[in-house]
Amino acid sequence: MARSGCGVPVLLLLAGGFSLGQLAPRLLPSPFATPLQPAATRPAQRGVNPFPTPRPLPPDLTESERRDIEVFRQSAASVCYITSVALRRDFFSMDVLRIPQGSGSGFVWDKRGHIVTNYHVISAGQAVRVTLADQSEWEAEVVGVAPDKDLAVLRVDAEPDRLVPLPVGSSADLAVGQKVLAIGNPFGLDHSLTIGVVSALGRELESPSSRIIRDVIQTDAAINPGNSGGPLLDSRGRLIGVNTAIYSPSGASAGIGFAVPVDTVRALVPQLIKYGKPVQPGIGIVPLPDYWTQRFGLDGVVIRSVNPGSPAERAGLEPLQVTPSGRVRIRDRIVAVNGEPVRNLDDLLHAFESAGVGARVSLTVARDDRTRQVTVTLVAVD
Repeated sequence: MARSGCGVPVLLLLAGGFSLGQLAPRLLPSPFATPLQPAATRPAQRGVNPFPTPRPLPPDLTESERRDIEVFRQSAASVCYITSVALRRDFFSMDVLRIPQGSGSGFVWDKRGHIVTNYHVISAGQAVRVTLADQSEWEAEVVGVAPDKDLAVLRVDAEPDRLVPLPVGSSADLAVGQKVLAIGNPFGLDHSLTIGVVSALGRELESPSSRIIRDVIQTDAAINPGNSGGPLLDSRGRLIGVNTAIYSPSGASAGIGFAVPVDTVRALVPQLIKYGKPVQPGIGIVPLPDYWTQRFGLDGVVIRSVNPGSPAERAGLEPLQVTPSGRVRIRDRIVAVNGEPVRNLDDLLHAFESAGVGARVSLTVARDDRTRQVTVTLVAVD
């Protein structure tokens, strides 16, 4: 299994609105054309399939082609087109106008109307509109966001008949060379399919919050602006990742795309639905920023302060001290979790997230030239 850091100089987040205004203006309303209106929806037809009957397949297709077409036809009903807009009031008419900020893709998570997409697709807007596969349009509520993982969950008040959730697979057992399919709305062209393979596993990608997303899937399936938030599927049509970025000097696909692994998505989405944000495990400390730790010539995470009554306090961890003369005296710093080295704050947060709330972890704590092992139980922290 190929595992390495990303090591590429340019990563383009694919919120289609970054370039869509020039590339597909016909798909976006003019910001001065019409005032704000509720999203148009067609009434549900109970007992009637809202999706058209697909055309018969040509008789001379290979078995592989037939499988790919079947996966696409089954999965396309789950893929959405997402547009984020800013709301502005017209100076003369006083109407509230929609100004497009970005667009991308998403997919249906469940029958309750939850839609998963990338955080960067919707982050610039004040309102979000979702177009389902049957072309009905819905105003979406932002249920929860996880900028650290570039994920967001929306909700539309659509009838269950219109909602087709994707089956969820696993990213833990993926192999380099495995076939993958990407469905989305590149350049605003809805329900496009591209096919490729898993090019590498274990990549790292910087999120919108500047934290590192780990275990990212690299693929050569063509991913272009507007594909962000769309699903990456295995050959059986199961979700294995959420397309989020490409490496490209030109802004178009260059055969290097990245997807957030589905195991990360599956862990986070229920938290976003229930709490509106990820549940962050911790021990009740305030860390010293990495910049200052490095200035002191140290690695690990220096404890700046300890919250009263926290697991850290009960374990006897000590924060840095400031002498009456103003000198800083470093006390405890965390240099490993369960034997895995901790070089910086991102490493520590990743280790806690991997363990989860309620887990008991062993910390390697350094003070001066000595280290000791401390066992603590992780709790939910703000």
